[in-house]
Amino acid sequence: MIFLEAFLLVVGFVMLIKGADWFVDGCSHFASTLGVSQMIIGLTIVAMGTSMPEAAVSITASIKNTADIAVGNIIGSNILNILIILGLTSLLIPIKVEDAFRIKNIPFMGVTTVILLIMGMTGNVINRVEGILFCVIFFGYMVYLLQTAKSDRKCEEEKNITWKSVLKDILLIILGGGLVVLGSNVAVDAATEIAKIIGMSEKFIGLTIVALGTSLPELVTSLTAARKGNADMAIGNIVGSNIFNILFVLGISSIIVPILYPQSFLIDGIAAIAAVLIFWLYALRFKRLDLKSGILMLVGYTGYFAYLVLQA
Repeated sequence: MIFLEAFLLVVGFVMLIKGADWFVDGCSHFASTLGVSQMIIGLTIVAMGTSMPEAAVSITASIKNTADIAVGNIIGSNILNILIILGLTSLLIPIKVEDAFRIKNIPFMGVTTVILLIMGMTGNVINRVEGILFCVIFFGYMVYLLQTAKSDRKCEEEKNITWKSVLKDILLIILGGGLVVLGSNVAVDAATEIAKIIGMSEKFIGLTIVALGTSLPELVTSLTAARKGNADMAIGNIVGSNIFNILFVLGISSIIVPILYPQSFLIDGIAAIAAVLIFWLYALRFKRLDLKSGILMLVGYTGYFAYLVLQA
């Protein structure tokens, strides 16, 4: 039995790696074809595509009225996205952080994180009105990104865009994104079964394998993008995913069913804000993420994980 699960684990990671290759190549060429920056593609198509597992988990959880999963999945994933994924990525490959991220997009991510904590702690519920407000802010942000994309295109020379090239890019994006999500599901299910077989507790499995599982698409996609020289896409993926998770996923979830925000999530919410601050302040100071920032982020997550274990 364990050999079958080990085989499935390998298959899942192969799907993840190959899917990420196709996904990043498709997105990168699509951006080049349309004359849109890698940053915009990272903040939109890549971010939304890699956030599908979080969206599925939180929206399903809201329908089943399980607030701990709906809120915990988003907050936990957002912390992990910055401290683990950006930490590992910058540990392996130095990443330049452009002005647009340092001045606009990272601060906006921080503001949405603070708003979530304030809404959650005032009344301990995210109600339908607040959910609608989240969605309105999200679509406003999308309009801003589209306007930015149009401005970028005005600075580009006219390109001879062919439908064949566009369709090929879209096919790579869909197939690659699908393989990434499917591969993450296969890998997480297999890893969970292996953990159960060798006697790990469900609590530990939930705090480690499942938490990392929904963020596997962001992890593999960001590492692949950075390795291919698409740093803006790698950072845009994380920033866009975190914004999407809060404004759209929790927004839609709380419109379906108002979501309880337990007091026990106060420290987690503060940890999410702290993760954004570490990312932003380091990027402001050094204009890049490097070995030191990677170590700092991973140490930060180690401290947070120690808190989770003590609270479990």
